[in-house]
Amino acid sequence: MKKHLLLSCVCVIFAGNAQTSKTTMTETLTPPVAAVKPKKLEKHGDTRTDNYYWLNERENPEVIDYLNKENDYYQKSTAHTKQFRDDLFLEMKGRIKEDDASVPYFYNGYYYITRYEKGKDYPIYARKKGSLEAKEEILFDCNKMAEGHSYFQLGGLNISEDNKWAAFGVDTVSRRQYVIQVKNLQTNEILPLKIENTTGGSTWAGDNKTLFYTRKDEVTLRSDKIYKHKLGADVKDDVLIYHEKDDTYNTFIYKEKSKKYLVIGSSSTLTSEYRILDAKKPDGEFSIFQKRTRGLEYDIAHYGDKWYIVTNKDKATNFKLMTTPENATGKENWKDLIAHRKDVLLEDIDIFKNYLVISERSNGLNTIRIRPWKGEEYYLPFEIETYTAGTSTNPDFDTDILRYSYQSLAVPSSVIDFNMKTKEKVVLKEQEVLGGKFDKNNYVEERIWATAKDGTKVPISMVYRKGITKNGNNPFLLYAYGSYGASMDPYFSSIRLSLLDRGFIYAIAHIRGGEDLGRDWYDNGKLLTKKNTFTDFVDCSQYVIDQKYTSPQHLYAEGGSAGGLLMGAIVNMAPQLYHGVIAQVPFVDVVTTMLDDSIPLTTGEYDEWGNPNEKEYYDYMKSYSPYDNLTAQTYPNMLVTTGLHDSQVQYWEPAKWVAKLRVLKTGNNQLYLDTNMEAGHGGASGRFEALKEVAKEYSFLLDLEGIKK
Repeated sequence: MKKHLLLSCVCVIFAGNAQTSKTTMTETLTPPVAAVKPKKLEKHGDTRTDNYYWLNERENPEVIDYLNKENDYYQKSTAHTKQFRDDLFLEMKGRIKEDDASVPYFYNGYYYITRYEKGKDYPIYARKKGSLEAKEEILFDCNKMAEGHSYFQLGGLNISEDNKWAAFGVDTVSRRQYVIQVKNLQTNEILPLKIENTTGGSTWAGDNKTLFYTRKDEVTLRSDKIYKHKLGADVKDDVLIYHEKDDTYNTFIYKEKSKKYLVIGSSSTLTSEYRILDAKKPDGEFSIFQKRTRGLEYDIAHYGDKWYIVTNKDKATNFKLMTTPENATGKENWKDLIAHRKDVLLEDIDIFKNYLVISERSNGLNTIRIRPWKGEEYYLPFEIETYTAGTSTNPDFDTDILRYSYQSLAVPSSVIDFNMKTKEKVVLKEQEVLGGKFDKNNYVEERIWATAKDGTKVPISMVYRKGITKNGNNPFLLYAYGSYGASMDPYFSSIRLSLLDRGFIYAIAHIRGGEDLGRDWYDNGKLLTKKNTFTDFVDCSQYVIDQKYTSPQHLYAEGGSAGGLLMGAIVNMAPQLYHGVIAQVPFVDVVTTMLDDSIPLTTGEYDEWGNPNEKEYYDYMKSYSPYDNLTAQTYPNMLVTTGLHDSQVQYWEPAKWVAKLRVLKTGNNQLYLDTNMEAGHGGASGRFEALKEVAKEYSFLLDLEGIKK
């Protein structure tokens, strides 16, 4: 019942003379100019003119030509950094253990392992029966499967209970429309079955021959239908089990950890609903666990003769834990087990035969609480304030061992087995940093608090190399996301060392819109309070300048997707604070996108941004939408990235934004649009290919700082 949220990765670099950022090559090149084709957009009596609306015509050769010209301009303008980019790529790659493997976990008679081989970009999924000494059985070698594809992603790997069948999804476009296939693990034969336009995920029923999966709407890409497939049958005969007709909801299906129940979930930003069915009776009818009620959120976990429910029922803003009898699931039967607390966010639970493990967040920090069914509870001890800890893969009920992960901004990620009975822990693996130069003791971690304009204290986590002085001359990269309740916890990055070791300070601003300090932190950064997200970031920027960590000549900002919206907002509001900005796949044309319900994912976002078909939300969105609020002023140096096949933020948003910026911006600061013509929202798919995109970002920042090597 874990809630998974997309996080953006970040990084950056060091200083020199920021005033020398302009290159002679840029001065001799003329940036492309997009054709002006005015289109009137009218709503609520208000008229907006969009000169670049035509760029949304994906199949129009003129659009592709413009994107290619922007790419050509970027590549030629930054040609002087190409060798440095290549060197950075090799430097970052050189810290990563190529022949690496995950810590094995035991499930249903097998140890499962994901490993990489030297010189190869994609994972190999394998298992061993009964013992780690047993012969390895390769389930999928993604390196072979990726041959002939410029993009490849395998997802939704799902093994039947009899260990005979593996269902899996493949995406070769990067639009997150997976084709589900099935492999016979006894014969190694992949069946001719191909189920198209799915999420990639699927679930086997207890009979080992019935497969449930989720299909997407072909236009909006909303996950809206659950189907049932019988092995050996034609896909055309698959049965529609559930259709989520409310276009603000997505639907999904999974099997409970107890294996007793199949669960269909429907969720929007503010409301959830579940349906359950005995997993051994796949042809039965799903029954509603608790009917959807606007504003009621709940997640369910089954154990023994009870259901455990994490919910915001009874105005439990930070959620609480309730239980209900297995056969009486309506909310009138729910009873408190862990009451609501105003200062502690209950994020998740893991259930074991003898223990309940509760994942919480207090004062912006992860905590893991161990509660024996019999005995005194306790918390795992964590000593610093810039860490991330969370429970990991724990598929077994009957064990005293809790597997969890731990890392900080300066401490590599570890996988730890903790004996909940004896309180002994074993570090199974710590991420290796190759090259022989890394020593975590050479870095300083801090958590500081900036004061927002309304008096709210906003935490900032940062890391830098020892020896830095607060003289205002340090290059500083500030990253944030600030949407969807996604908490941006501090994490270790060996890639980031390329910045830290060149003198950069790296920091995460834990701004409102995330859930870092509880649910109120999220609620006060969305809908009609969304501007708090942007002003928090600006205030954090001003604070690190005031405290002499850096200065406007050396401060850089980065964000992606909804964090790209943040970048678009802050460069309109306070461009003078930043020397450079990286906006990855930025959501910048808020009003137009949210008014177009044919665009993927739009309608499900109404509870996050508001529905602009209502004038109050339209007016508020328009007041901050980056594209609508561009003006004639000096903008920072900017690198904007996107993917032609992006299903979440369509490529035309950043393309239109850059086209309009080219006309309005004053001064000679750099402006680049880099479009990956073969990828989507997540960028390149290869393990090391993705580093080449990071090297582009690093070289952009390093070049601005005058760093050449």
